[in-house]
Amino acid sequence: MKGTRFRDLNPALSEESLAVLDAQGFITATPVQVATIPLLCSFKDVSVDAATGSGKTLAFIVPIVEKLRGLSDPLKKNQVGAIVISPTRELASQIFQVAQPFMDTLPKYEAALLVGGTDVSADIANLKQNGANLLIGTPGRIEDILDRASFLDLKNFEVLILDEADRLLDMGFKRQLSVIIARLPKLRRTGLFSATQTQAVEELAKAGLRNPVRVEVRVETKTAGKGPECPRTPAGLTIQYSIVDPDAKPAQLVNFLLEHASSKIIVYFMTCACVDYWGTVLPQLKMMKTLSIISLHGKMKQSAREKALATFADLPASVLFCTDVAARGLDIPGVDWIIQYDPPQDPNVFVHRVGRTARMGRSGNALVYLLPKEDAYAEFLRVRRVPIEELSLPEINLEIIPLLRAAAKEDRDLMEKGVKAFVSYVRAYKEHQCSYICRWKQLELGKVGMGYGLLQLPSMPELRRGVLTPEFFVPMEGVDIDKIKYKDKAREKQRMKNLSIKKETIKEPEENGHKQKRPVLTPTNVDRKKNSKKRQLDQSRRDQDDMENDYRMLKKLKKGLITEEEFDQAIDADGERTDAEQKKVVKEQKASRSSSSVKAKKAKPSDRANSGKKKWVSSKV
Repeated sequence: MKGTRFRDLNPALSEESLAVLDAQGFITATPVQVATIPLLCSFKDVSVDAATGSGKTLAFIVPIVEKLRGLSDPLKKNQVGAIVISPTRELASQIFQVAQPFMDTLPKYEAALLVGGTDVSADIANLKQNGANLLIGTPGRIEDILDRASFLDLKNFEVLILDEADRLLDMGFKRQLSVIIARLPKLRRTGLFSATQTQAVEELAKAGLRNPVRVEVRVETKTAGKGPECPRTPAGLTIQYSIVDPDAKPAQLVNFLLEHASSKIIVYFMTCACVDYWGTVLPQLKMMKTLSIISLHGKMKQSAREKALATFADLPASVLFCTDVAARGLDIPGVDWIIQYDPPQDPNVFVHRVGRTARMGRSGNALVYLLPKEDAYAEFLRVRRVPIEELSLPEINLEIIPLLRAAAKEDRDLMEKGVKAFVSYVRAYKEHQCSYICRWKQLELGKVGMGYGLLQLPSMPELRRGVLTPEFFVPMEGVDIDKIKYKDKAREKQRMKNLSIKKETIKEPEENGHKQKRPVLTPTNVDRKKNSKKRQLDQSRRDQDDMENDYRMLKKLKKGLITEEEFDQAIDADGERTDAEQKKVVKEQKASRSSSSVKAKKAKPSDRANSGKKKWVSSKV
């Protein structure tokens, strides 16, 4: 299949689609496109497993457009013919951009991008006005739209695509996917696309696909003395790792970025807080002023995320600090290096991270920093068919930690960001899926804290319980944390105002010349929560008494001891009683209960409530 042109595919593609492919420089199809496009065009379900960067997006966009073009009865304004679901907003936006030129060849058809972070009512209004025949978006927003936009017609639905299917399931979208699939006609084409086929994806394929064709595309390479192998990464990608101490990581990263100032680099961190910190503190270092550093993570507003991604894509040389929100499917042109400051929590994400470079036959490089006690991670990757070699880093004379601490000392915002990043890193490390390699109890917390430029270690349960030790951490002397100010004058003014209010709140007032033993405090959230639970418990008890009374009256009615009129009056009377009357009746009822009721009274309130509910339900049945 090597060298197959799009024009040579069977069944043949339309001239309109071929013209778009030619205009974008896509003359020769990739192996995954050669294998998948004819299947989807020929009414086959597919489960596609191909290396990242192999051209999977075109492999399902082209068949979708061809299916819509070939319909004998063209779709109307609000008739949906295809849906593409992706795990992230950025990937959905990219798919939409790829699909738009092809959809432009269908004058009466519209595509709609549906992602979170925007006003859902605006999306519905746009759909109602312009219609949509192709929906591209994230699971939550598409489910919401299908639930609210009753005017959308799915009776003529043709194709469902789940892109990065394994990630969709890992991110907890199984419920949304089930709801969406349940709304679609069973006679449709379905495609699952991913670079990593997991057990969950196979189960989804069994549930959502009808006799699917499994497409697995691998590019064989030869390694010295080992024969052919099928790596899960692009053939033109060189992957290396370096062993670095936690407190040496910042200097190594800064040195690398300065040495490759003319390159386009993506740096992956483990948490959003880490991206926030490093994306704020490093640009403030004098030596880093010439670099263009852009931050991107999932907690940013949608407009900010789109702007960050567009800015990075447009600049010839820049650095993107990001989380795994930018690890899947994004096709950013010209990326030279992928740096992984920390190995990902999910080892499956590793190949997706490095796959942002060396795409579509190009070359690229990737480097991951491993702690000394994480050296087994490299062998773990080799077992998973990821070719990786060690890179020995030179000793450098950059003193970055003093600069980080000096910056934190001058701005409370940086100090707080550093602490938050440090804590989030430790929490994320505890949840690492490779826990047998990345053992959090062996984490050198003192060195990690130094590596984040902390002035002092925060109070953490891991430290208080002695699970981790602050060894190798050197607190900065002569610094009063409470006196560090925000550079932002408005924030500092608000901080001082809050401190003043706090002091007034906990101040011990004097009454008749004597101080109270305890400060006067406002009710806390804990107190309110306790009162709320007490009210709920009281209400539960009252409801339980009502149900037991109704059930007892129902039994009398069945035994013929009372008439239906008397039963209705008794039931209605309960609803018309005042609280005082109801309490009195309940008290009298409790006094006259049988021995079995006495036993129920001795049980816990929650048990009585559950027991009563079961009895009432059974009687209704």
